[in-house]
Parts: sequence; structure tokens; C-alpha cells
Amino acid sequence: MNSAIALQQCSQEEWALRIKLTQCYHLVDYFGWTETIFNHISARLPGKEHHYLVNPFGLNYTEITPENLLKVDLDGNKVEPSEYDANPAGFALHSAVHGARDDIRCMIHTHTTPISAVVQKKHGFKHDSFYGAQLYGRVGYHTFEGITLFEDEKSRMIESLADHHILVLRNHGIAVGESSIEKAFFLLWTVQRAAEVQCQADAMAGEDMPLNHDVKQKCTDLTAMLIRESGFANKFFDAMVRKMNASRH
Repeated sequence: MNSAIALQQCSQEEWALRIKLTQCYHLVDYFGWTETIFNHISARLPGKEHHYLVNPFGLNYTEITPENLLKVDLDGNKVEPSEYDANPAGFALHSAVHGARDDIRCMIHTHTTPISAVVQKKHGFKHDSFYGAQLYGRVGYHTFEGITLFEDEKSRMIESLADHHILVLRNHGIAVGESSIEKAFFLLWTVQRAAEVQCQADAMAGEDMPLNHDVKQKCTDLTAMLIRESGFANKFFDAMVRKMNASRH
């Protein structure tokens, strides 16, 4: 069965996921968060097989389409034929999370300059800014072991992630995971803004104004409620897609 026939036979649910994931790739490019052809975003497909969609390695994010997204299993093997291969550096991270966390259906990995700078610091993310406070208690930290290529690191990454939705890959970048593409993208945006503000604040003279535990926890809880119980993330995602599309005309 060739890839064109496979796509014709895919479910409406899978096709909708392919469209949404393509939009997510394009948004990451639009916001300037790409690392040329590197990094990866994955979306888990419905079903007990734990198959997921990921980008073809070698394409710019703007070149990704619903049709050319790869469907792979937890070992990184292509489930359906494609002229492309995936980035092997993505399998250890994405397959580990999709295999272990049923509540995470989309994973986004980036290492923008602000994020890379923050995760280089021993302290990691601070939680005294508007955005940083929303990440309070939501971040796991994983010690850098080199490029994530090897099977034996999976269990340690999952242990580092624990029940969080943000994994700091120390000296490297971050991975965020949520129950939908829209929620994962909104979480990534929040992490990116927290990193940008932290870098700017750290470059300025003077002491930061600290927030107490209760305020930081309130910010985290309120953000989680908005994401969980409303269409907040969906509205944000759709608005950003409209903004991106309008800029192309």
C-alpha cells in the first residue's frame, strides 16, 4: 500500500489531527522558534498501538503538510511508507513519553535562545514573573546526557518528567506535553515568554520582586483551570493561526 492510498484510507480523526499538527509546525516557524530542520513536534494517534505523527527529517517546518507527516511506532519504525525518514534524535524523547503518559497527546521540543539560556543556568526557571509564576510546580529537570539517541535514557527522562508537563533538558532545551496540540502550543508559548522575561530581567540591574508561594500556586492553578475547563487554548491557537494566515497575504 503506497502512502497516497494509506492517506485516503485514514480516518477523519487522523486527518483532522494531521491538519492541526501541520498548523502547529507552521506556527512554531511563524514565531521564530525553529532550529532550522531540527527539533520535533509529535501528536499521538488514537488507538492502543501508541502510534504517533512526527515531521519528516530534512524539511523546513513550512514545508510540512498533512500528507507528508510520518506515522511511526514507539520504536521509531514507519508504520506507513514514506520517501522520508524521521530525525532519530526525536525517538528517545517522544516514544518514551507517548509510551508512558497516556495524558500527553502532543509533545513539542524546542531550544530557542532564551530557553537554552535559562536551562543552562543551575537554577533553571524562576517563578517571579507573570509567566514564570504560571509554571510553578510544573517543571521537571533532566540532567544532560548528550544527544538523546539512546534507548537506555528513556526511563530516566520519564523519571525526570514525573507527573509534570514541562521537561527541562538541562544544557539543551525543553519539551512540553499536553492532552492536545492546542494545549501543548499554549504551554510552549507560556514557557517561551517566561524565558524571554527572565533573560531580560537577569540582564538588568537591581533585585527582582519576589512572589510568595501562595501567589505562584494560585497562578499555576488558575492557568490549569482555564486550560482544562474552557476553550482557552483552542481560542488562542485558532487566533494565532488566523494571524499567521493573514500575514501571508
